[in-house]
Amino acid sequence: MSNKKLLVVESPTKVKTISKFLGKDFVVKASKGHVKDLPANELAVDTENNFTPKYKTIKGKGPILKELKELAKKVDEIYLAPDPDREGEAIAWHIAKEIKKSAGNKPIRRAVFNEITKNAVLEAINNPTDINENLFNSQQARRILDRLVGYKLSPLLWTKVKRGLSAGRVQSIAVKILCTREDEIKKFVPEEFWTIKAEFENNESKNFWTKLVKENSKKIKVGNKEKADEIVNHLKSDEFLITKITKKPRKNNPQAPFITSRLQQEAARRFGISPKRTMMIAQQLYEGIDIDSMGSVGLITYMRTDSVRVSKDAVSGAISFITKKFGEEYLPKKPNFYKNKNASQDAHEAIRPTNLSLPPEKIKNNLDPFQYKIYKLIWERFIASQMAPAQFDQTTITVDGSKHTFTATGSVLIFKGYLAVYNNLEKSEDEKEDSKELPKLKEGEKVKLKDLKPEQNFTKPPPRFTEGTLVRELEDKEIGRPSTYATIISTIQDRGYVEKQEKLLVPTDLGCLITSLLDISFKDIMDISFTAELEKKLDLIEEGKVNWIEQLKEFYTKFEHDLATAKTEMKDIKKEGLEKTDEICPKCNSPLVVKYGRFGKFLACSNYPECKFTKPLPQEIVKIGEKCPDCGKELLLKRGKGGVRFIACENYPECKYTRSYSSNVKCPECNQGELVEKVSGKGKIFYACNKYPQCKFAIWDEPVNIKCSSCDNYYLVKKRRKGSEYYQCPDCKKTYKKEEIEKK
Repeated sequence: MSNKKLLVVESPTKVKTISKFLGKDFVVKASKGHVKDLPANELAVDTENNFTPKYKTIKGKGPILKELKELAKKVDEIYLAPDPDREGEAIAWHIAKEIKKSAGNKPIRRAVFNEITKNAVLEAINNPTDINENLFNSQQARRILDRLVGYKLSPLLWTKVKRGLSAGRVQSIAVKILCTREDEIKKFVPEEFWTIKAEFENNESKNFWTKLVKENSKKIKVGNKEKADEIVNHLKSDEFLITKITKKPRKNNPQAPFITSRLQQEAARRFGISPKRTMMIAQQLYEGIDIDSMGSVGLITYMRTDSVRVSKDAVSGAISFITKKFGEEYLPKKPNFYKNKNASQDAHEAIRPTNLSLPPEKIKNNLDPFQYKIYKLIWERFIASQMAPAQFDQTTITVDGSKHTFTATGSVLIFKGYLAVYNNLEKSEDEKEDSKELPKLKEGEKVKLKDLKPEQNFTKPPPRFTEGTLVRELEDKEIGRPSTYATIISTIQDRGYVEKQEKLLVPTDLGCLITSLLDISFKDIMDISFTAELEKKLDLIEEGKVNWIEQLKEFYTKFEHDLATAKTEMKDIKKEGLEKTDEICPKCNSPLVVKYGRFGKFLACSNYPECKFTKPLPQEIVKIGEKCPDCGKELLLKRGKGGVRFIACENYPECKYTRSYSSNVKCPECNQGELVEKVSGKGKIFYACNKYPQCKFAIWDEPVNIKCSSCDNYYLVKKRRKGSEYYQCPDCKKTYKKEEIEKK
């Protein structure tokens, strides 16, 4: 393997794209992500010895490292080119450490490129750098911080609430933001107010609508119907005059190219694509897509960035494209420049297309529908960012009566500018009403009142967060970083702390319970400004201005003290319950308390473990609409050991009638029995034929008595993937959204 060079990247897709740039002199291999990490089954951080981490090879990565070591012996030059961020630097650091002995005296260099194009890759290889220790230490400090918090807090929650819970440093803040908003919504008291719109007619019989804004030259707030009626009665007999017409040009400037958080927000707003999926699609576009005869092509620059900077070459390319496509009048007087936030890192460019000769429409057939949407969004935003502003003529009309003042605003687009490519202007219904074109009017002109519309309104509570608006909130409060937002949002849903209801994120009772407990015992971790400050310190570690070990010591000293205090002082939900009730235990006459179990809240005896009486909360009781065949009482749907559902008499324990919970789906094997809910020896729920042992058919997925529309199979099964439910035909594998099935 004489004169060969080794280049290591993260993804196998990149291997395909980059190999064609480098030719036969290079061997390009993929690490397939991280090769070493802290093991999941132990703390793996020596808190007594400068927080020394105990890294282990990730399962399945042993053969990859072995191959890289063998190649390191044979090649003449070694380049490590994982993604250009903290995680990528950590991957490069671990690989370098593993292959150093095999490489001998050969230098191991870092190649960093922001886009997967031939020029960018060759430029990175011709100008390699050393592995950035500060960047690695920043990633290592974050990883250790998260491990310390998660690994120490989770067992505490198991002891105080229930097993299986977990807590995270940044995820807990995200849940707190949602719980705080939910609390604001619950406490919100709506206030009544009225709006009054008036339609006027000018001398040429042209009509236009206006809105009441003042009474006796003062801003007016109409708080009730009586006041609204009083104003309406006065207006009906009043005379009106156009007292002022203001005309002025207005410009609307384009926005900067996308940074990670803005891309996630816009994809969620426009297409309902989750931040996690947006990043997955963007990764595919970055690493390379097969484009007809061109082979694999990287279509966008690196997608994890909070910088709006764009290279001079990219700006020149955009200017050339705009001139040819739209003409010079669509260019600003000088190229648009966008300024980064103070906290932004300028290591990367903004997200932009890498090849302007590949517009979205040209390669639409090479992209799947979601790749096309995201690529088109990135493309249009970038091109628009270098275009001239949109120009409007705005006219404001003031109409005065003897006591009341009305206004109307009309806006006319006179030059599209960047709106020819990217329309980011969203208008409320009122704004749409205001922006209608007005008839020709004159100051001093009398107008007739034609119609009045008094409307009752109520102030609205703050809205729940969507995935997109939560990303913006985290960004505004400087919680997390571009690469972490998608993971944060998917994690809190997977853990059951948050549910998505019609695109809105709603915290669960469990999420708010954990938040309230942590808020009391761990004020620093749950403090938004403290978490934001910690993020800044991680940035300072990256810049070499703060020692990572000293930063961990500072954090852990206070955290360890809070942890010790919480072990004795945090409320024991398992023992005490969430709250006491007025109900008395029928077995031992102790008060019943509300507790939280695997399937939500329930009532339990406060004398536990001496007395183990439990029963559902009244709102948790589910009647099935049948009478008990033994005593005539109502039959209820209950949960037993392991969470398995069954039918039982409400008169239990006096009446002991029970039966298995049936899915009402016929057994597909014997066609005689029905599939009923069971629990395995390991506590996992499954569904089996009730004719067992004659028929031993069983499945893990819950069957639903709904026909498949594609193959006429008579039942579907309920599935769950990444926190979301859907349904699937077990025969033809056709899938259905949860909403489709619920309608049926």
